[in-house]
Amino acid sequence: MKIKGLRWWIIGLVCLATIINYIDRAALGIMWPAMKDDLGMTEEDYAWVINIFTITYAAGKFISGKLYDKVGTKIGFVLSIFFWSLASVLHFFAKGAASLGIFRGLLGVAEAGNWPGAVKNNAEWFPIKERALAQGIFNAGAAIGSIIAAPTVAELFGAYGWKITFVIIGVLGFLWIIPWLIINKKQPQSHPWITNEEKQHIISGRLERKVSENSKGLSISQILSKKESWGVIAARFFIEPVWWLFVFWMPIYLYKQFGFNVKEIGYYAWFPYVGAMLGSLTGGWYVKKLLNKYSLDKSRKRVIGLGTIVIVIAILGAIFFANTPEKFVSFVFVVLFGFQLSISNIQTIPSDLLSGKSVGTLAGLGGSIGAVSVIIMNWLIPIITVESYTPAFIILAILAPLSILSILVLIKKIEPIE
Repeated sequence: MKIKGLRWWIIGLVCLATIINYIDRAALGIMWPAMKDDLGMTEEDYAWVINIFTITYAAGKFISGKLYDKVGTKIGFVLSIFFWSLASVLHFFAKGAASLGIFRGLLGVAEAGNWPGAVKNNAEWFPIKERALAQGIFNAGAAIGSIIAAPTVAELFGAYGWKITFVIIGVLGFLWIIPWLIINKKQPQSHPWITNEEKQHIISGRLERKVSENSKGLSISQILSKKESWGVIAARFFIEPVWWLFVFWMPIYLYKQFGFNVKEIGYYAWFPYVGAMLGSLTGGWYVKKLLNKYSLDKSRKRVIGLGTIVIVIAILGAIFFANTPEKFVSFVFVVLFGFQLSISNIQTIPSDLLSGKSVGTLAGLGGSIGAVSVIIMNWLIPIITVESYTPAFIILAILAPLSILSILVLIKKIEPIE
């Protein structure tokens, strides 16, 4: 049988995996006000635990980037989602900071594979002009997962408690593996269900590259010898804390600033991620539209720059005007819209620069280095936010423009460099 638009089914499954990914990782922050009492933990313990996650997440980005380049996206995704689902289930057995840190560490290293895997998957299944849109659909999964996570986890917690909630959301990942193995049989060149028209559409879109997709992948040292690679890495380093501060700390902020309980956090915390979802889709759509008039280089840089401007303006609004929970989540809505507008294109740049067997490695390196800045930020938060979160917001407003500056300085033109 033939399936029309098979590539959209594939990216749809990757998007679904990302939704599950974010439900799993968001659950801790949402249920923390209750978990900390049961486990006898403090906010400093929370910072320690999420940094364990972030450190293993950083290592996982690099490891999984190489893994996906070696075993392919089909098996790579199976391994990633199996182990992060197992890690979620293991939270049932958490007894304190040490055991919770171990389970979060396993979750981090496994969940990290979703991102380099998606970039590599999009390079395999989409022509160059559609990759930012595909990346936007994938990134929308992170936002949708966060939208779903807040009210869903709050309701599951109310019905079953935090231990069973972790088991339920872990099982979702195991179930995902079934349709993935059924639909993603082979790559588009040899997939039995792909139409000839779609196969030619994908392959012809690759002919814009100056290198063969079958060429041997570059070594890490070769990738790092190119200044364009450092442009990607630096951009990820500067922009990643914008997203992760709100993923990790927004529930805690609502708890401390407005006295919210778990259900109230669930009621408010989902809304900003609607902005993230819209930003993901807009980032991909807008670049595709600009490509009808401008080069790939100008199109990507224009959208990334626009996203950083939106981030800065919205953060300043949050600092000066967010004196109610409604105003706060509204400004964060705009911040995350701008972030996803930028990141959906930053994450696509590795597939613009390198051939298939090197894409996952550069994407993984960028994600790993990006996580380093998140680790630093997580360590700083309990120290600089004793009186107010304003210092943290100011740091984000400074970091965001540095991401586009890194790209402008180090990547003179976004095009194949091998």
